[in-house]
Amino acid sequence: MVGQLTIKVLGELNVTRQGQLLPLPQSKKTRALLAYLAVVGRPQRREHLCKMFWEVPDDPRASLRWSLHKLRPIVNTEGHVRLHADHNSVLLSPQTVEVDFNGLACLRPADLDVLDTETLESLATTFRGEFLEGLCLQHCPNFEAWRLYHRDRALRAHMAILRALIRRLQDSPERANAYSLVLDRLTEEIAAVGLPGRWSEPSVSATFETAVPSPPVTPSKRSQEIRFCKTTDGVTIAYAVCGQGSPIVRAAHWMSHLQYDWESPVWRHWIDALSEKTKLIRYDERGNGLSDWVAEEISFKAMIADLESVVDAAGLDRFTLLGVSQSCAVSVAYAVRHPERVSGLILYGGFVKGWRKRSDSHEVATHEAMTALIREGWGQNNPVFRHLFTAMFIPGADQVQMDWFDELQRISVSPINAGRLHEAFGEIDVSDVLSQVTIPTLVLHARKDAVVPFQSGREFATGIPGARFVDLDSANHILLANEPAFEQFIREVTRFVAETA
Repeated sequence: MVGQLTIKVLGELNVTRQGQLLPLPQSKKTRALLAYLAVVGRPQRREHLCKMFWEVPDDPRASLRWSLHKLRPIVNTEGHVRLHADHNSVLLSPQTVEVDFNGLACLRPADLDVLDTETLESLATTFRGEFLEGLCLQHCPNFEAWRLYHRDRALRAHMAILRALIRRLQDSPERANAYSLVLDRLTEEIAAVGLPGRWSEPSVSATFETAVPSPPVTPSKRSQEIRFCKTTDGVTIAYAVCGQGSPIVRAAHWMSHLQYDWESPVWRHWIDALSEKTKLIRYDERGNGLSDWVAEEISFKAMIADLESVVDAAGLDRFTLLGVSQSCAVSVAYAVRHPERVSGLILYGGFVKGWRKRSDSHEVATHEAMTALIREGWGQNNPVFRHLFTAMFIPGADQVQMDWFDELQRISVSPINAGRLHEAFGEIDVSDVLSQVTIPTLVLHARKDAVVPFQSGREFATGIPGARFVDLDSANHILLANEPAFEQFIREVTRFVAETA
């Protein structure tokens, strides 16, 4: 095509027109804006771009106009208008721009088995380095989360391509060895930053408009290893391992993301405290986080199967099982099925029966309305709807924690899956099996929890023989780092694990 513009993001950002390298603006934000528009390939609201790249004390709209002014001479040439901007939105037309990431974005793991060797080698050469290497914007957390997400995705895909080539070239040791050396280097890089080492077909849209803002990261010896396993119905589940000692499995709860939770101001203190003296295994249930977002079945039965798959994949013979919120019921069901593997059962903030099974007509009507609202309002840029959930989950949070949780809700689960999960939680009922729990059980519940009423925790303690109940003085469904209730929670859990492990 005459005047074809090529934008390469798999490495340092560069732009070429008819093979000639073009000079780019010195402003890193302007270059980042160009890369973002190129990869996304669809109209972006000016309001969203301002929020992603510029801080409120500045004049975001003026800054955006200045950056677009700098980009137009680069992308609009020879009569081709590629950059379209009106009062509301901005678009870099994907039909007139070639982006090296696009070939990767549409590639699926199954494709690697059918593509010819020449095509695979061509794909391998597109990786000149890390996704947008060197284009880090420390003061633009939304852009950074987006960049890191694509960096991780590109690294996993690169490794999968290299593995396919190594298998394909077994009869050509010299060529295979060259790819093995590259794979070894990537493996070391991934180990250094704690990224998943395997690639599964991405179910999350690669063009989400905003992402969870990552809080400042300080140097630390903390590290986690993210792994993947398959359930009996073929769903890929992501799980993470950190710490050393007796194993404790935290059954998955709604809205989790192994990678973002790791540095979050809402969950980091949980992870650090629980892994200080134990080996902590966490996982994202189907429909959430790094696990498959496309799953035919999302149900209580499937949640139990996810837990069983993770325990088996982690090679655990005996462990402490921690249930949080709806995963308390999942943990109870697992403990009844596999009592020989669970040394102790910890239940925090859970319920015995879901909202539909509690048969309160007013509550059912309320939750049905909430399900409809979730499907309609969850994915919108305006976090007002999701903030209603945030205010219920962590009413004692500061602004940073609330903002983070607002965005986590969107990045960790799609509106459709959020609705499906909410429906599935309504069908939970383990009331008939509580008396069958034969292992030591510790039940904890926040006294003023607005998400799951205090009475729900007492029902677990009443129905499970010999269960010990601890009343925590808090209104937060997710206990925060600076409250005495969290310190009490950790003391009780630590003592219980030591007594039962």
